[in-house]
Amino acid sequence: MNETQNKLNAALRQAVRGKLSRREFTQLALASGVTLAAANTMFASAARAEPKKGGVLKIGVGHGATTDSMDPGLYPDQFTGTALWGTLANSLTEIDADGNVIGDVAESFEPADGAKKWVFKVRKGITFHNGKPVTAEDVVASLAHHQAENSKSAAKSLLKEITSLKADGPDTVVFELTGGNADFPYTVSDYHMPIMPKKDDGSVDWESGIRTGAYSLDKFTPGVQASFNKNPNYHKEGKGWFDRVEFLSIKDVAARTNALLSGEIQYMDRCDLKTLDQLKQSPDHTVSEITGYGHYIYVMNVTAKPFDNPDVRNAIKYSMNRDDVLEKVFLGHGTVGNDNPIAPTVKFAVDPQPRHSYNPDKARELLKKAGLETLSFDLSVADAAFAGAVDSAILWKEHAKACGIEINVIREPDDGYWDNVWLKKPFVASYWSGRPTVDWMMTTAYAADAAWNDTFWKNPKFNELLIAARSETDEAKRAAMYAEMQQILHDDGGLINMLFNSYVEAHAKTLGHGKIAANWQLDGMRIAERWWYTA
Repeated sequence: MNETQNKLNAALRQAVRGKLSRREFTQLALASGVTLAAANTMFASAARAEPKKGGVLKIGVGHGATTDSMDPGLYPDQFTGTALWGTLANSLTEIDADGNVIGDVAESFEPADGAKKWVFKVRKGITFHNGKPVTAEDVVASLAHHQAENSKSAAKSLLKEITSLKADGPDTVVFELTGGNADFPYTVSDYHMPIMPKKDDGSVDWESGIRTGAYSLDKFTPGVQASFNKNPNYHKEGKGWFDRVEFLSIKDVAARTNALLSGEIQYMDRCDLKTLDQLKQSPDHTVSEITGYGHYIYVMNVTAKPFDNPDVRNAIKYSMNRDDVLEKVFLGHGTVGNDNPIAPTVKFAVDPQPRHSYNPDKARELLKKAGLETLSFDLSVADAAFAGAVDSAILWKEHAKACGIEINVIREPDDGYWDNVWLKKPFVASYWSGRPTVDWMMTTAYAADAAWNDTFWKNPKFNELLIAARSETDEAKRAAMYAEMQQILHDDGGLINMLFNSYVEAHAKTLGHGKIAANWQLDGMRIAERWWYTA
């Protein structure tokens, strides 16, 4: 997208918010090469989408478990992430709709000493829901919450590089790192790291749900629902339009779709691709499809036999016909993966070779190299992992037979899947929303000590490169390190990246929005803050 197009899109967003007149918009559009008729149509559409304050937004989400917690370090998915972070809270920084990192609780952030030191300034005037001003001490306590020795936080590995974290006055926070890291502001935008009030004993109050977000907590019933009321003192102008927001955990996609069509909810995630055409025919609803960093995967515990043998792992990777799965299960909504979790649109992404395309002869050759004529294993799946997990596993079972591999597909209950199956069973369905930087994705899921290392993979060379690449200021050298890391993971790791998925979601046409972010589902998990009613 060129500069002119960027300016036109920015003008359109201003028009949507009523901050640009028809004449002003038309002048900019004409200068961008748009015809007068097209400019008028664009402005009319924008005017109809002008935000209206008020209303109740009800969102149906295909996640949620009775074991969900208010502790942000333990948020497992889009239900807790969107409700208890994107609606209720803010991190130091956030990722905007264009994939850039910008300040949130932090007003500014500056590197020093080759990015080994980062100085964040807390935004002036920002308060918690109880009216208490946010201070640098709150920020320090909030981040330290994840660093404790006994912490089970998913963010623990992301913050391991911090050697010193301290407040320098009421509004300045200073981070000192083990090495330079130009991506550090991205790291602290993670949804596991909301800023919370500090207690007198130095810990943080995560239990009460008092945060800084556009909405304050009304009620949270794990695995069932979460409701929120508008925060009248929100620090972001033009955000948080609704009076109230409610999230319902509706894991069954048919029930979720029916709830949308009946008006019980106004937004749903994870549409059923098989019935998408029917949903598109609804005169009152719109389907959106966003290509982001997310990917649907199957992961094996590489410490468990027979998956501890790299040849066995690679034989399994060659046993899936991913093109067939994409066409038959996902109806083309995605891009075939190649056992690399870094999306093609992420800076420093590469496509490792050889591609792990369906190849029964290669699979049998690798099994023989491992001393096996055939292979049999259990695969635990549920659509709680991703819509289509069960169907794709069953189709994969048929592909694998020609490779001498027998897959016993075990359909697990949706409820409790992330607590009872993921990280527990040796081969499972999983998914990642992806991350906008290589370091963030690899540190979260594939670093040796990552809490969410769901393949239990520990490769010394990979981990050495992961640390070295953070502080490398020469972009060519850094790119080479990241390329080598992706190749190592492709060759040796325990993930089968079946495909990079599209976020296919649907909503009532009475809802308006700006450019939809692709870093997470549900508009970067900040739908409640960013969307509004137009009528």
